[in-house]
Amino acid sequence: MEKLVATIKEQINAFVENADLQVNKNNKAAGTRARKAALELSKLLKEFRKVSVEAAKK
Repeated sequence: MEKLVATIKEQINAFVENADLQVNKNNKAAGTRARKAALELSKLLKEFRKVSVEAAKK
């Protein structure tokens, strides 16, 4: 579970960095990277929820 949380943190940082570049500097490539990170983050958060619920049952 620690590895999953670390991966989520990495994706959050990647999203924030690229979203800021898109908004502040109008960097279109950064926008693409931010959307990719958001999609991956969505998948990871669903996985975290699944693992968390299973851990709570124990």
